[in-house]
Amino acid sequence: MEAAETTGGGTGVLEQAAPEAPFERDSALVYFRGQLRPYRECGLGPMTHALHYGTACFEGIRAHWNPARAQLYIFRAAEHYDRLAQSAHILQMKLPLSTEQLCALTRELLQANRFHADVYIRPLVYKSSEEIGVRLHGLEHDLLVYAQPFGHYIEAAAGVRCMVSSWRRVDDNAAPARAKITGTYINAALAKSEAVENGYDEAIVLGQDGHVSEGSAENLFIVRKGTLITPSVSDNILEGITRSTLMQLWSEDLGLPVVERSIDRTELYIADEVFLCGTGAQFTPVVEVDRRTVGSGRIGPYSEALGRLYSKVIMGEVEKYREWCLPVY
Repeated sequence: MEAAETTGGGTGVLEQAAPEAPFERDSALVYFRGQLRPYRECGLGPMTHALHYGTACFEGIRAHWNPARAQLYIFRAAEHYDRLAQSAHILQMKLPLSTEQLCALTRELLQANRFHADVYIRPLVYKSSEEIGVRLHGLEHDLLVYAQPFGHYIEAAAGVRCMVSSWRRVDDNAAPARAKITGTYINAALAKSEAVENGYDEAIVLGQDGHVSEGSAENLFIVRKGTLITPSVSDNILEGITRSTLMQLWSEDLGLPVVERSIDRTELYIADEVFLCGTGAQFTPVVEVDRRTVGSGRIGPYSEALGRLYSKVIMGEVEKYREWCLPVY
């Protein structure tokens, strides 16, 4: 692929990379219009269709720096790109590269930028035609991939406080809830700002039927008597990759039951534990909902155990799940 020419072939070229300089966005390399180029040289026309109509879809992918191993691990890259392909298909677009090629491209991008810190990766497939007209058909599309150092999305050392938002989760028959479509994230933005401006850390949104759906941009779990409960994929949730990861860890490694079913609002108040998860939010325990403490009002024992295990997994420290971690260097 063209990106390989920019990074010297992408086969371990930066394994002995020099210490990382402070991140400068304008000079950072981005995969844009088929090649790696500096951020400052990437630009979209004012009439780009995706900008006006939200006709784009994206992924959020994390890479975690393990200082003990001097290695940067991209977490579940293939699963993210598979989901991106599904989102693009819903919007009548097709990825220009295979999942395997996209994983290799992402690895090269991180190498080229010499990242030695936790990184957030943002692939975006967008309708690139520069014309007016609300539609999906008959438009060109393109792919870009951007990355930058990224820490905590939510500061959650002691758990977070949530409110049930007055905004309802977008319904799949109105806009595809299981796809990461840029236009539908106005739904998340409205809920998030409502929560923060009312003194909370995060929002929890209900579906059109009144059942719990998810956070503003996170999947949601509750724990009741040792059972992990989460809304089903038909409750207008994003089919989260972190969600599936935690469900597998809970079942296989903690040896506890997992149930997918609808959750009532008041179950949030009486749950033993509640937590949110996602690529951005990672693992975020909830200690209060609508001014009601969850359990003891502190991070619970199940959340502690699951959070510790998850942290080891994403750092490439658990051999059983090492295949989920793509090494960059």
